[in-house]
Amino acid sequence: MNEFSFIIFLPQKTLKILNLSFYSDTAELNNRAFLYGDAVRVSFFVHQSRIILAEECYFFLMASMRKMRMAIPLSYTLEFFVELFTENVIEKGVSEGVINFHVYRNSQENLLSKREISFYFEVETPRNILEMQRVFEIDLIKEISVNANVLSGIHVHSPENIYAEVYAADNELDDVILLNPNKRIARAGIGNLLFLSGNTIKIPKQSEGAFVSPLMESFVTFVHQNKLAVIEEAELIAFESQKAEEIMIVSDEKGIFPVMKIRNKTFEKTRFTEMVSAWSQSFA
Repeated sequence: MNEFSFIIFLPQKTLKILNLSFYSDTAELNNRAFLYGDAVRVSFFVHQSRIILAEECYFFLMASMRKMRMAIPLSYTLEFFVELFTENVIEKGVSEGVINFHVYRNSQENLLSKREISFYFEVETPRNILEMQRVFEIDLIKEISVNANVLSGIHVHSPENIYAEVYAADNELDDVILLNPNKRIARAGIGNLLFLSGNTIKIPKQSEGAFVSPLMESFVTFVHQNKLAVIEEAELIAFESQKAEEIMIVSDEKGIFPVMKIRNKTFEKTRFTEMVSAWSQSFA
């Protein structure tokens, strides 16, 4: 196994945030992630000084790399990642946070599918990924759409996400609802959308352009197993966003956000907050 370099950035003390960045030693500025967006990203989660959902996140990483035809090193085992993050994140003092792990192909002369890979990860902290964050105001965007193919569910370079982020900021919004080419709801810019009406939570199907999300899968599995609501994967037209009683965004990278407002309609967050609280307690 190659040795690694570890870089710590300490921002202004008033922020009280510790940013950790970590490169494998083969990392280089002239890499395909920077030049071509040839990379995948998966988030791992630290909660109460331990890695949670490690197996689910690991298998998502392996699946994402296979979909992008990356050569997976034999050393990339679940144990390798648990040890890597324990030594370089938890033992550095991080008790709550999100590890955003990027894998990219190196610039070499052999076939793309045979090239070695490097990785980079950064840690955002402190934040309890299992708690509700601040409320969001969002809106529907129709200028662009997101694809709904086998690559749509993984986290790769996406100009649609960048455009959505800029559009939201320019219009004083927190995020936007993105549609697929069939004009149905795919996801938000930063994550997946959940719509609660009555006793049913509707979630856009992955075939509609939604992300694969270990965090969301854990939440909806808990809700289903504890009979807190009926989970329905659905094909949703844009009007569904106005019919819902509560809306929530689940982002592996950013966290969980209740939607407060879409245009002139406001939403509650009581029931989703209760569900998220019960789910969070199950990790204690």
